[in-house]
Amino acid sequence: LSSIFQTFIYPFTCTRVVCVCVQIKDHLFAPNKELMYGKNHMTFVDPIGFDDIPEGVSRPGHFRGVATVVTKLFNIVQPTNAYFGQKDAAQCTLIRRIVDDLNMDVNVQVLDTIRETDGLAMSSRNAYLTPKERMISPVVYKSLCAAKQFYRMIFLGSVSSSSMEEEEDDGKETEGKEFSIPSNTLRDIVEEVLRSEPLVTDIQYVSVDDRETMRPIDVVGKDGAVISLACKVGSVRLIDNIVLKIG
Repeated sequence: LSSIFQTFIYPFTCTRVVCVCVQIKDHLFAPNKELMYGKNHMTFVDPIGFDDIPEGVSRPGHFRGVATVVTKLFNIVQPTNAYFGQKDAAQCTLIRRIVDDLNMDVNVQVLDTIRETDGLAMSSRNAYLTPKERMISPVVYKSLCAAKQFYRMIFLGSVSSSSMEEEEDDGKETEGKEFSIPSNTLRDIVEEVLRSEPLVTDIQYVSVDDRETMRPIDVVGKDGAVISLACKVGSVRLIDNIVLKIG
């Protein structure tokens, strides 16, 4: 739902949010700042470790804000289910961590990123892209898909590579062996595709992380990983990610 809101109703005004919400459900929780943060508000939820991941380094204090406002939302609304988009992978990991650590009775559902037909992840930021920048912006998702394709080729046994770290070679078929791919290899694939487009003006980070914790990992095995990135197309900061898994 976040992607729907951000794409079609930016900038955020209550009237425009309502217009979208009535097409989805018949209830809207739209608190003002005074309700959520009174003048004597002093309590925050400060998750450990998230300021150290690439997105946290790029946006100091962001995850404390997310953790606090989502905790308050859950306490006020007390939902049975809460739905979030995979596009904000670290945020989804954080929210699951909050629910588990604080014993909240909420079922967190992470839904696939909603994309345009050319692969660009839907976002309010896309409105700031010039026509030329919008035309080439699918290169962001293309770069992630290139890394995913390489990962799947390795683990489905279609290619072999000297960069892979391999278990004992017992002469069996390639498929089914235990391989691991250096994270740097996947990172290089993503960055190479991004650098092929001159309008990508800044690659802020490409991170290969554990799927459950979003902590950086050195190698990627059969359990997969999440590759996430932030870059600028022109002057517009875009984020995206892709999940690596077999099957």
